Amino acid sequence: MEHDEPIVERKTLAISLIAGYLIGSTAIGHSAGIGLLFSESSAMTQPDTEITSTAASASNASALSSFGAIAASYGPAVVNVSVTREAKRTAAMAEPLDPNDRFDQFFKRFQDPLPRDDVPTRGIGSGFIVGNDGVILTNAHVVDGAKQVNVKLSDKREFEATVVGVDEHSDIAVLKIAASGLPTVKLGNPADLRVGDWVVAIGSPFGFENSVTQGIVSAKSRALPDETYVPFIQTDVPVNPGNSGGPLFNMKGEVIGINAQIYSHSGGYEGLSFAIPIDIAANVEHQILEHGHVTRAYLGVAIQGLSQGLADAFGLKRPDGVLVSAVEPGSPAAKAGLEPGDVILKFNGKEIVNATDLPVEVGDTKPGTSVKLDLFREGANKELDVTLGQLQNTAVEEAETSHAKR
Repeated sequence: MEHDEPIVERKTLAISLIAGYLIGSTAIGHSAGIGLLFSESSAMTQPDTEITSTAASASNASALSSFGAIAASYGPAVVNVSVTREAKRTAAMAEPLDPNDRFDQFFKRFQDPLPRDDVPTRGIGSGFIVGNDGVILTNAHVVDGAKQVNVKLSDKREFEATVVGVDEHSDIAVLKIAASGLPTVKLGNPADLRVGDWVVAIGSPFGFENSVTQGIVSAKSRALPDETYVPFIQTDVPVNPGNSGGPLFNMKGEVIGINAQIYSHSGGYEGLSFAIPIDIAANVEHQILEHGHVTRAYLGVAIQGLSQGLADAFGLKRPDGVLVSAVEPGSPAAKAGLEPGDVILKFNGKEIVNATDLPVEVGDTKPGTSVKLDLFREGANKELDVTLGQLQNTAVEEAETSHAKR
């Protein structure tokens, strides 16, 4: 069957056997190489043009020097993460060859004997050291289903790592290795990022350790299907399978994101890369290290962004806010009187502009907190007080909590 357009798949960046299609909706409580910076032409010989070109060249050289400085200073804090998983044998693997087939003996000679137990599979990702006592951040999908996790440093030392905790909602995992005095990264503030800023990624694409790539910030606060709590940083930095969990640096050498996903027709880099803001990852790390788990508040609504058409239909001047499309029975939202068709404009005084804003605000609030919602309902403004609940089944897996606190 032919299609006019190829199907776009959402690819996580760890080398694995799993990839998901772009499906789902936002619901609260569920769930680049460097191009030329100037162009020289033989017809353009005016002094002003030459000055501009020379300045651009100097700027480009300065940027390249900075890329090298970042790699030299913080590359040693980037690690390779290899994972061993168990995979069930399929019926096809267990099925014997036809004894009457004349090629039977040939295949038996070169075929590995069928194992009695599960066949181990391996995956590769990246990570980075945030604590000199061996605390490492990576993606949750890198270590998903891991039977054993090994970490290799840039100096070729290898350690078996403990998975301290995993938060699937944010796709963050915290690892710990038995080492001290390790090189670490510096954390930056993603809020200071501007669209068009240079950024640098270091990781292990296809297992090529400590590979450095660069690009620019393409957009901020991107909402991706089924990623309720993450306002992704979109870049054009070349990242590929194996880059998952690796750091995204700004030009100060600070980590401002964790490379997590790409949009791809082929499974490789095609110009759209997405990183989890480091402040979200740091919050998850703090909760896991301090409490052994992640706690999030729960509102209990399904929402969608507003288009200009919807805004006009509801009588809003601008398409700001989020539309409540459903309210879960018995939820904090239902108890407070929230209704489908309400447009949430503010959460506890903070303006809600995009569909990514509300999930982040709710997720960052402590359960049991009473918050004020500013709504637009049937042509009029309205305020509601809501006491947030606690999100259950947060998909946080606790491993060992007998580690050193940070």
